[in-house]
Amino acid sequence: MSKVKVAPSLLSADPINLAAEVASVKEAGADLLHLDIMDGHFVPNLTYGPPVAESLHGFGVPLDIHLMVDNPDLIVPLFIPYASYLTVHVEAATHLHRILQSIKDRGVKAGVALNPATPPETISYVMDLVDLVVVMAVNPGWGGQKCLTGMARKVSAVRSMVESSGRHVDIEVDGGVTPKNAGLFVAAGATILVSGSFLFEAPVRRDAIIALRESTAEVP
Repeated sequence: MSKVKVAPSLLSADPINLAAEVASVKEAGADLLHLDIMDGHFVPNLTYGPPVAESLHGFGVPLDIHLMVDNPDLIVPLFIPYASYLTVHVEAATHLHRILQSIKDRGVKAGVALNPATPPETISYVMDLVDLVVVMAVNPGWGGQKCLTGMARKVSAVRSMVESSGRHVDIEVDGGVTPKNAGLFVAAGATILVSGSFLFEAPVRRDAIIALRESTAEVP
């Protein structure tokens, strides 16, 4: 049995004091750092580039890099050196199988993300390649959105696909996760919880991470 992992979303961190923010959540016990890369095209927001990922790589917390970009095959090589997990969106990848294989060939765990309206069946033919499935519980682009708790049904469907594959694949929920809904997602099969606004606005971040974990049951 292993604990559910918590990945603070740096989209909600103070960008002026990013190093201090990262140090704070590292000290608080974060398992991963979730870094959203947005291009202003696939989603309306624009965020970080490779130099930020390179700097964060030096903090010693595994980087969970989430590419919300058009033409991800052109962007993937820029972030490969810094990522522990590197995720692309099924909606943006014209050749999903090829791009996931290219990530794995470089020794990085390959992830695929699903927007709320995207059915899980779209990844059925790449389950032999993925190490991580990200179920978006908000429409991507901005932090602080209300969680779409109905996505727990999608988490459950993805969990069934993972079990049928016979492989270990992490399932991550991203968007509006708090202790009030975390248990719902973990019960459905989530193994990683991304938390942004809740965690970075918490008076004591260690307590916030503990609250997320305590709202869940342990998973295999």
